[in-house]
Amino acid sequence: MNDEILAEVGASVPRRWLAVAMQGLLGFILVYVAMNTPPSFGWQIFLVVLGFGSLGMAFRTFRATRDRIILTREGLTSSTGEEIMPLDVIKKVERGVFALKPSNGFMLIAHSKAETARWAPGLWWRFGRRVGVGGVAPGHQTKAMAQIIEALLVERGQLED
Repeated sequence: MNDEILAEVGASVPRRWLAVAMQGLLGFILVYVAMNTPPSFGWQIFLVVLGFGSLGMAFRTFRATRDRIILTREGLTSSTGEEIMPLDVIKKVERGVFALKPSNGFMLIAHSKAETARWAPGLWWRFGRRVGVGGVAPGHQTKAMAQIIEALLVERGQLED
């Protein structure tokens, strides 16, 4: 088993704090508007729920962006040790302008569906046959990782167009 790290992707501290601050500020503004100028009771409940949801997402983003995504010859894993996607199931890498992918990131498409859907806000998500990498991560790191994955797939002869 080769544990050589080929690439790493992680959020820088300023990007991480900016993402958390924006989500937290949105949450506080929604709750403030709901409490101070409620249009009606139904809208007030809606704004409060949306505001607390945004605050909860800010907390989840803060926790998730502490981790890093690590690429080895076996596949993508989180710095916590969770396997994101093994390299031998990847069918395609999408990173074009019009691809459905996270901001500053890329999309991996597998041959088969993953057992569980998973989401680390700001870093990666996995749903069905797709894994999206990016969000708060810097573009130069994700671009390099996508290029290395494509090179590994070409080397193994498993890249599809």
